[in-house]
Amino acid sequence: MRITGGAARGIQIKAPKGNATRPATDRLREAIFSSLGASIEGCKVADLFAGTGSYGLEALSRGAASSTFFETDHTALTCLRQNVQATIRSCNLDTGVTKVVARDVYTLDSNTPSYDLIFLDPPYDTIAENLQRIFERAINPIALENARVLVELPGNLEPKIKDWQVLRRIGKAGKDKPTALIYERTH
Repeated sequence: MRITGGAARGIQIKAPKGNATRPATDRLREAIFSSLGASIEGCKVADLFAGTGSYGLEALSRGAASSTFFETDHTALTCLRQNVQATIRSCNLDTGVTKVVARDVYTLDSNTPSYDLIFLDPPYDTIAENLQRIFERAINPIALENARVLVELPGNLEPKIKDWQVLRRIGKAGKDKPTALIYERTH
């Protein structure tokens, strides 16, 4: 795995051994960021269930103003911190543009800073039953009014989320294929 574009293009992303962390594939990330294009520039990004941090790091590499990573797994946090440092060095960024938070996303509230681009890559085996709860407990308290939320999920799912609508699907639908949905608030 590597960062696919921007100032840190080609930087290797370390991932913990085992199946506890499922990093986003280079191909899917490249498609997502091609779709987002220049709209990523200047965004305040949150990477929930961050794992390796690949989404937030890719965003930084492509011009996001800041990235905050939320993760609770200790092994993933070790790799995440190493990946953040490598990206900061490669992009010649100030360390203040990133923050690694060892906090459960279900405990986020309105006291948490707000973001205009939120990446969500929860464990696949819990998405169908937990995505509405994740939006209610984690996304709604931290999403700015015009925020976009990008959710990586199995291609056979397209969950309906109260007060949010799907703007676009990236990737091909299919049971075993990872895809991403970009949500925006219904106004």
